[in-house]
Amino acid sequence: MNKIFPFNKFTTGLNIIKANGGPLNAFKKLFRHDELKIGTLVGTDEMGNRYYENNLYFYGRNRWVEYNEKVFLDYDASQIPAEWYGWIHYKTDLLPYNDPNRPKYKWMAKHTENETGTERQYVPYSTMPPKIQAWVPPNKN
Repeated sequence: MNKIFPFNKFTTGLNIIKANGGPLNAFKKLFRHDELKIGTLVGTDEMGNRYYENNLYFYGRNRWVEYNEKVFLDYDASQIPAEWYGWIHYKTDLLPYNDPNRPKYKWMAKHTENETGTERQYVPYSTMPPKIQAWVPPNKN
């Protein structure tokens, strides 16, 4: 009967909308992520990112991250900490909190995102004068 009437696709769509918090929240999530998925929450990191997995999807598309809502549309891959990087990129199947070989030392620095293109970007100190002078717009006085 499902071959004649594609009700299972309709009910699957309704289940996806329901799992994403209803029509309004599903629309917001679709706006931010460009797709709606159903998955199992496997963990969160210290930045507030949530990591999901659903093995019914194709391999390579079955793990994903939903970035913290605070960053809204200003998210990028450098906001994934190193402990989750291996799992999200299929280097390991062990979750960070289940990996016995993952050391955590006091001297290890906390994760920071890439700040290139911002005011806080890293600029190395140089004793050489610049070869190119940056253009400074004239004052409108």
